[in-house]
Amino acid sequence: MSGRILVVNPNSNERVTADIACAVEGLRIAGGPAIDCVTLAEGPPGIETQVHVDTVVEPLLRLAKRESNQASAVVIACFSDPGLYSLREALDIPVYGIAESGFAVALTKGERFGIISILGRSIPRHRRYVASLGLGARLAGDRAIDMGVSELAQGELVLRRMSEIGEQLKTEDGADVLVLGCAGMARHRKALEHRLRVPVVDPVQAAVGLAQLTLQIDGA
Repeated sequence: MSGRILVVNPNSNERVTADIACAVEGLRIAGGPAIDCVTLAEGPPGIETQVHVDTVVEPLLRLAKRESNQASAVVIACFSDPGLYSLREALDIPVYGIAESGFAVALTKGERFGIISILGRSIPRHRRYVASLGLGARLAGDRAIDMGVSELAQGELVLRRMSEIGEQLKTEDGADVLVLGCAGMARHRKALEHRLRVPVVDPVQAAVGLAQLTLQIDGA
C-alpha cells in the first residue's frame, strides 16, 4: 500500500495542525501512504460558527483541487466537516470528514456516543449533522467545555474540563463511548480514556484510519 493522505486543517491555527500531526503519528506505517498535514491559510483562527464553516468551503475546495493530483485521499480535519459534499463531488479520490468518520468508529465501540464540544453554540450544528446522518437515536448527548479553539493550548485546564464534561456524558446522559468534538482536542484522547474508562474516539485518527483501510482494500 502506498499513496498520500492529505489532512487539511481548515482553520489557520498552526498549533492545531501540529496537534493533528501528533495524533496521526502512530498511524504512519512502513510501506503505507504518506500522511501530510497542512493548514488552510485563508481559514479563520478557529472554526466556531456556521459562518466560519460556510466561508472556508471555497478556499478549502481550491486547495483540495490543487493537491488532488498528488493525493490518494483527503481528510477534512474540522468537526463540522466543511465542504465535505462539495469536495466529494469535485474530486476523483475519497474524501473523509472527521465528524462523520468519528461517528462511524464510535458506533463500533458502544451503543450510544457522547460528543465533547468546544462551545455551546456548536451543539445545535452538531445535532443537525447527526440527525442528517440518521444517527439521532445513537447520540446520548453533546456537552461543551466552553473553551474556544485558541484556548485549547491550556493543557491541564483543558483536560480537566474535558474530564468533567465526559463524566457528565457518561453518568448523566448514558454515553458508553465519547467522541472529541474538535481536532484541537487530539492530544488529550489517551489521558481522557484512562480517566473515564470508556472508549474515546479522536475523529482525526478515525478518518485517517478509514482512509488507510480504503486504500488498502482498493489496492488488494
